[in-house]
Amino acid sequence: MKKTNALYEGKAKILWETDEPGRMVQEFKDDATAFNGVKHEVISGKGVLNNQISSHFFALLEEAGVRTHFVEKISDSEMVVERLSMLALEVVVRNIAAGSLVKRLGVEQGTTFDPPIVEFYLKDDDLNDPILSEEHVRALGLATDEQVAYLKQAALTVNRVLTEFLSERNTRLVDFKLEFGTTADGEMVLGDEISPDTCRFHDAASGKIMDKDRFRQDLGGFIDAYKEVLERVSS
Repeated sequence: MKKTNALYEGKAKILWETDEPGRMVQEFKDDATAFNGVKHEVISGKGVLNNQISSHFFALLEEAGVRTHFVEKISDSEMVVERLSMLALEVVVRNIAAGSLVKRLGVEQGTTFDPPIVEFYLKDDDLNDPILSEEHVRALGLATDEQVAYLKQAALTVNRVLTEFLSERNTRLVDFKLEFGTTADGEMVLGDEISPDTCRFHDAASGKIMDKDRFRQDLGGFIDAYKEVLERVSS
């Protein structure tokens, strides 16, 4: 397989077209961003860690019956993925109150949600990714009723699988973001990545933060935290 053209470059990844139909290379960058790109640094080793962590999580979800775009990891910072037409939606699952929800609703930090909360956000940097109701999703033509139902069910399945897996490794899954797309034949598939960039991971005993909040909040120990997540998920 050969990479050809860079089809898309985002804050943390580059998607490359290849000479194999329906296959792309997803390359993880060392860029760390926060607050819609206002804060930005290049941190050596971040892309390699996110690629390895995402590869482990995608393989775990595939074994659990969740269809993903992951095909195989081909280098330290690259994986082969199935080409998808991505929805302009972010699906967020919240198990514990943190981040924007605390500010938006005044909920006390650390509040546990049972059952978990599933939220939809419009993927649009210019609008700062606003939260959407299901009615908004339908009215804007972002997903059909059937797709909305699937997205919620799939997100909760991912949550169950990851929560059980991580709890055995003394890690609490606070919340996370998922992105989905459709294949050429219209099947809905989980895409993007699953990493400390897109999830909040806390140590179950100490509450230590092991995700991008270390960068957002200037806590230090950014790469060490990502390395610890990799050690836990690969054990």
